[in-house]
Amino acid sequence: MSELITLSLDQVRDLSLKVLTRHGLSDAHARAIAEVITQGQRDECHSHGVYRLLGCVRSVREGKVDPLAEPSLRHISAGVLEVDARYGYSLLAFQSGLPLLAEKARSQGLAAMAIKRCFHFSALWPEVEAIAAEGLVGIAMNPSHSWVAPAGGSKPVFGTNPLAFAWPRPSGQPFVFDFATSAIARGDIELHARQGKAIPEHWAIDAQGQPTTDAKAALQGAMQTFGGHKGSALAAMIELLAGALIGDLTSAESMAFDAGVGAAPCHGELILAFDPKVFLGEDYPQGLARAERLFEAITGQGARLPSQRRFEARKRSIEYGVQIPRALWQDIQALLS
Repeated sequence: MSELITLSLDQVRDLSLKVLTRHGLSDAHARAIAEVITQGQRDECHSHGVYRLLGCVRSVREGKVDPLAEPSLRHISAGVLEVDARYGYSLLAFQSGLPLLAEKARSQGLAAMAIKRCFHFSALWPEVEAIAAEGLVGIAMNPSHSWVAPAGGSKPVFGTNPLAFAWPRPSGQPFVFDFATSAIARGDIELHARQGKAIPEHWAIDAQGQPTTDAKAALQGAMQTFGGHKGSALAAMIELLAGALIGDLTSAESMAFDAGVGAAPCHGELILAFDPKVFLGEDYPQGLARAERLFEAITGQGARLPSQRRFEARKRSIEYGVQIPRALWQDIQALLS
C-alpha cells in the first residue's frame, strides 16, 4: 500500500470544505479557508496545506475561534481601513476588506488595512498575490505566538512573524516572497516531529537553551530567528507595526491569551497596498520596465527569483494533482467521523 494519497485540487478543496463545515464554520469562513488551504497544497507548501485543517478544527473545538464571526469594516482615514474579525479566522476578514483596500490605494496611492482580533494560521503569499492581481504592490505582516527567541537569548519573545511582498508584473506571475523571520515556519518543525525526522541545528534550541536537532525538543524550547540579529530586528519591527501600532496583541500577549489551549495565534495583521500608477503617473510603463530589467539581471545569471519553485509546483499540481501522506489523510478523515 502506498504511503501517499493522490488528490486533485478540486478534491482538496471539497475535503477542506467538508471538514470545516462539519465543525461548525459558516459557509463564508469555510470557503475562504478552503481556498487558501488548497492554494498551499497546490504550491507544495506542505505545512500550510491540508495539514492546517487539524489546527483549524482544534482551535474551534477549544472554543477560542468564533466559527460564525462576521467581519466589520471601519474607515479610519482616506488611506486607512480597519477590519474587525471579531475573533474569527483572518481569511474572511481579508477577503472582506480587499476591495476597499484596493479602492483606497488607487485613490491615495498608498493604503493600509489593519485586521484586528483575528485568529491566523495561513501563509501570507495568497494575500499579497491577491493584491498584485489588482495591479497593486502589496506588503503583509503579522505576529503569532511567542515561539521564537531573540538573537543571543534563550527564551521565546517573538512569533514566527512572517513578512510578505508582491510586485505585479506585465505578464506571468508576480514577484513574490513570503518568509518567516524565524529560521523556519513553525509548521515545518511540527511536520518533522510527526514524522520522527531530525531538524537542522540552526532552527531551534531546546528548553535548556542548547541547539537541538530533535523536533520535539524544539517544540518545547524556542525557535531561532533567521540571520541572527537581522532577523531578530525584523521580528521586533513586525511586533511593533502589526501589534502595538494597530492596537492589537504582540506574540507574547497572544500566547498569554491562548492560556495553554494550543489554538491558532490571536492577534492583528497589517497589510499595505501601493498603486504604482499613482506613484509613477506618466512614467508608469518605464517604472515597470525598470523592474523587469532588475528581474532579468537576477535570472540572467542563473539565479532564481523567490517563489519560482512554488510556481513550478503549481503547474505540476494543476496537471497531476497533489500527494499527501496516508497518515495525515487518515487523521483528516477522522475529523469527518
